[in-house]
Amino acid sequence: MRSACATLLVSALVTSGLAASPSHAADGVASDPVSYDVVNTNSTPVPCAGDGRTHQLRGRLVTPGSGATGRVNVLVHDITAGGWFWHLRQHPAYDYASRLAERGETSLVLDRLGYDESPLTNGWRTCLGAQATMLHQVVQQLRQEGYDEVVLHGHSVGAALAELEAARFQDVDGLVLMSWSDTGASFRAFAEAGKQHATCLVRPDGYAPYGATAADFQELLFATAPDDVRSTATALRNPDPCGDAFSLSTLLVVNNLVTRLIDVPVLLLFGERDALNRPGAARWQPLAYSPVAEVTSYVVPGAGSALPLEASAPQTRERVLEWLSHL
Repeated sequence: MRSACATLLVSALVTSGLAASPSHAADGVASDPVSYDVVNTNSTPVPCAGDGRTHQLRGRLVTPGSGATGRVNVLVHDITAGGWFWHLRQHPAYDYASRLAERGETSLVLDRLGYDESPLTNGWRTCLGAQATMLHQVVQQLRQEGYDEVVLHGHSVGAALAELEAARFQDVDGLVLMSWSDTGASFRAFAEAGKQHATCLVRPDGYAPYGATAADFQELLFATAPDDVRSTATALRNPDPCGDAFSLSTLLVVNNLVTRLIDVPVLLLFGERDALNRPGAARWQPLAYSPVAEVTSYVVPGAGSALPLEASAPQTRERVLEWLSHL
């Protein structure tokens, strides 16, 4: 199956004109550019709209030295981040996708629409319902490429999008959800959202940061990350599409209604010092899913929100890899 998946993927890239020489690191891991045509439309219960146009979502397929495997992990980033969050090649010890590839896992690292290599001219022209629908379109294309299993990994709002996609479209095999609770957001999280909304109202391009300053950004995401990792992440942070920012509250409402439809295995990971979630979130969130879903929950001691970039990143990856080995 591994060779079949690799053949199908290379064929798809050649057809779209995006094939490139594999970018192999010293550890044998390959990181190759990929692109998926998606329609920026909303087919979820979240009441918001995209522009209805076709866009390209760009990212990188990160594979073991032996090539793509039968399972693909789709890595969905938070607001204020980008695909770099999962594939921080400047700091190999904190490169989540590459370190998973060393252990035999294939990952698709996406820039969501409006971020980095997936640009959108005006941030009001998409929303979180559309982001989840576009994620679904990518999942369907991965199925057509021949992957047996698709697992969504999401961080914070990226985890909320993974939940919504899984509940609405019922087409994935598992969820790894980091630093997210449908009911346990902290006061600081709500306060920062209010500041972002105020900025959106005066920005004609429709983009605004979550965490107004570099210091705010670092306080929200990190507790133990090394200084050089914090500095790199801060330099790479993105403003968010205002359509996403203004649809977050309704996404919360909808997710609280639909997550009971999720019946695939779920791994929940929280940082003990996560500034964006209240301390009880790790206890409440496992109750959100179908009674038949196998839910595993773990709190990483001392860690903040950005689990793949914290000092405990190896511990986080081991938890994920152990869980994946039992799917």
